[in-house]
Amino acid sequence: MELMKDPVTISTGVTYDRKNIEKWFHTYKKATCPATMQLVDNPTTTPNHTLNRLILSWLNTSQSNHDRRRPPPPLPPSSKHEELAALLAAVNDSTPFKVSSLRKLRSVVENGDHAIKEDFKKSGGVEALVSIMVQILSDDSGFTMFRACEEALGVLNQIPFSDEDDEKILQLLMNPNCMKSMAAVLQRGGAEARFCAVSIFQKIAKADYQWYYVAEDQGVDFFKSLLEISSDEISTAASSCALQLFVEMLEASKKSRLKAVEAGAVCTLVELLPDSIRPKRCERIMQLIKLLCECAEGRAAFAEHGLGISAVGKKMLSVSSGATKIGVKILWLVSSYHSTERVLEEMLVCGAVKKLVALLHIGGRSTTKERVFRKDC
Repeated sequence: MELMKDPVTISTGVTYDRKNIEKWFHTYKKATCPATMQLVDNPTTTPNHTLNRLILSWLNTSQSNHDRRRPPPPLPPSSKHEELAALLAAVNDSTPFKVSSLRKLRSVVENGDHAIKEDFKKSGGVEALVSIMVQILSDDSGFTMFRACEEALGVLNQIPFSDEDDEKILQLLMNPNCMKSMAAVLQRGGAEARFCAVSIFQKIAKADYQWYYVAEDQGVDFFKSLLEISSDEISTAASSCALQLFVEMLEASKKSRLKAVEAGAVCTLVELLPDSIRPKRCERIMQLIKLLCECAEGRAAFAEHGLGISAVGKKMLSVSSGATKIGVKILWLVSSYHSTERVLEEMLVCGAVKKLVALLHIGGRSTTKERVFRKDC
């Protein structure tokens, strides 16, 4: 079926395209209406202006939508295209210069603009890096190959990607072998490489929520490595990044919380809390403890730790309003679902009950005060 180019109406009230109906009357010598087969005494046609305007309006709208759906023209090769191509060829070659070529590649990408980074992606750069990274999973890989994997992560960390434009890249990075290789760097890599791995995990998590379900399939060692980086007092950037990734993982997946408890997360976080002075870091650690206490295993681990209640209680009313709210929620969870005599005694001894009573005397109404009231009752 084709659109009418010149709609006209005949005496029966039916509309046809002028070319077709005139051929019907004058070429085929018909004297009837094609649709109704009524006799047509006068083959005169009348232009149907209303239908013509509707057709033109639809054509304009359809063309506009087509233009919007049309992908933008491909970007021209960047100023570093030839250098990128040469370096990618070098890193794909099994030569002793693989590591140095990866360093040069990182320098080009790191100092390049958006066009160079996009050129890198379109030239198969991510595929080349992932191919290098997964080689460390083979039995015969040695120190040089592991160093190449670390350098490849350094390059990859310079590349931005999103769920809308880079679905293929995300699927590549969430491949089980790629995940295992990055997890291996988390466990055995140098400080910078481990930071790059955590940073890449965070980028994937922001771009694709399904990453959490891929991550939860990793072994307990994966969570132990994240905890180790979170405890790093030298590299605050890596520690902060690992804590944030941990929060996002535990918020998204209950299975991850159980694995974190198994990895000793409650003990590690409780011991980190007393020395956490900066409000943001303190809140993140307390948020992690709260998430772990939302499962029975986490509450049991927290209650069994000799410093848990004391560490949380000391941060209430002394760091920030956010830390106080999280602290009340932690104590509420533990005292509501794990209310042993030891837990209640520790809350009294460490001054947590005193702070809870002080919160009741603060003006206004809030969910925090309601939890305090229910606990006291």
